[in-house]
Amino acid sequence: MNEQVKEALKLIRGGEGQFVEFKRKANHPEKIIREVVAFANSAGGHLYIGVDDNGTLAGLKYPEDEEYVLTKAINELCRPAILFSVEVLQVREDVEILHYHIPESVHKPHFAFLEKKHRYGKAFVRSDDQSIQASYEVRQILKRSKRAHQPIEFEERTRQLFKYFENHSGITLAEYTQLSGLNKKLASNKLIHLALSGALKIEPKNGGDIFMPAE
Repeated sequence: MNEQVKEALKLIRGGEGQFVEFKRKANHPEKIIREVVAFANSAGGHLYIGVDDNGTLAGLKYPEDEEYVLTKAINELCRPAILFSVEVLQVREDVEILHYHIPESVHKPHFAFLEKKHRYGKAFVRSDDQSIQASYEVRQILKRSKRAHQPIEFEERTRQLFKYFENHSGITLAEYTQLSGLNKKLASNKLIHLALSGALKIEPKNGGDIFMPAE
């Protein structure tokens, strides 16, 4: 058993999570590319095709065909283009699976398109074992994080926010809008600025992103 297979089996035994996703087949690639986009927009990850959600090694009858379908979808439906590697792994004598490694991208944010002709796609990010649609705030932070950090402006509302954190672990945009008295757009811009300055970090959530002090 080579090292690539040993590492794959170790990751698979650990189950799905922030950096690992399983798919039984690639016959609906438009539903899988969101995972690829999410890994590229986050800290990277490993996608295994031929593995059930519970980690069972189901295998693929025709792994090359599955690879062709999914690789074609990634190349055609993900923009900007995403760098990745793919390999067929023989994990048992009669069981083969596909392993896609998607490193963290330097060209964030990436978008998944349902069809090539579509003008707009959706950005996704990884949150624990889920790939969730990125909010406006997350997309802006991804897009602008390549620039130099913005200086922190310790004006009254910033001090008020960090006073709030003395008794709360995090805050949503809706909560900050109420706390600050700002309208939603100005409150959003304020949180984005603080995240880009390094003062806050953001935890993407389906029910509303959580902003919290950076460690």
